[in-house]
Amino acid sequence: MRNYLLDVWNIIDPIYYTCSRLHSVSENDQKNSNNTLFRVRLTNYLGNDVVLQDGTIIHKHDLLLKIHLHNVKILNELRKTDNQFKKALYIYHEIKRGLPMLANYISLYEKSNEIKGIIGITSLSQGANKLGFEVFDIKNTYYRTYKKYAISPMNFIANTSIKAPVYLLMSKNKLINTYHFSRI
Repeated sequence: MRNYLLDVWNIIDPIYYTCSRLHSVSENDQKNSNNTLFRVRLTNYLGNDVVLQDGTIIHKHDLLLKIHLHNVKILNELRKTDNQFKKALYIYHEIKRGLPMLANYISLYEKSNEIKGIIGITSLSQGANKLGFEVFDIKNTYYRTYKKYAISPMNFIANTSIKAPVYLLMSKNKLINTYHFSRI
C-alpha cells in the first residue's frame, strides 16, 4: 500500500511543485545540476514574535524564505532501507550538504536584503539544533492541528509516528555566516 501511494505521489509531485510556486535549490544554480532536498519560496511570517539566539527578531509579516524538503525524493531514496537510524542519518547529511547551497541561493537572491531568515515546518526536528536551526512550538492550535494532518500522509508512507509539527528557524545572517561558500 505504501509503495502504491508513493508511486501516486511521484505522479502528483510535479503538479504540486508547479502550483505551489516552489523553486529548487541546485548546486551551481543550474536547473540541470544536482538538486538538493530543498525547495523554497518567499513567505510572510504569521506566527508570534520570535527572538533567535543571534539576536534576530522575527516579527509578524517579516519576509522569510520557507524551506520545503523534497519528500518524494527522500522517500524514493529511503524505500531501499528499513533501518530507522540509516533513514535519519541520510536526511541529516542531505540537509547538511544542501545548507551551503541554500546560503549561496539566499545571498544571491534579488530580495536578499529584505529576507530575515529561513523557516520550515516539520514533525522531524531531531538533530535540527546541530545544523543551526532553532526549534519553536507552533502556538496557534488550529494551524498546528492543520499541519499535523497535512503532514500525516507523508508520515504514513514513511512509516514514522505522527508528532506535533514545529517551526524550524534560522536567521539569514547565521545561515550565511555558517554555511556560505564563495563561487570559484
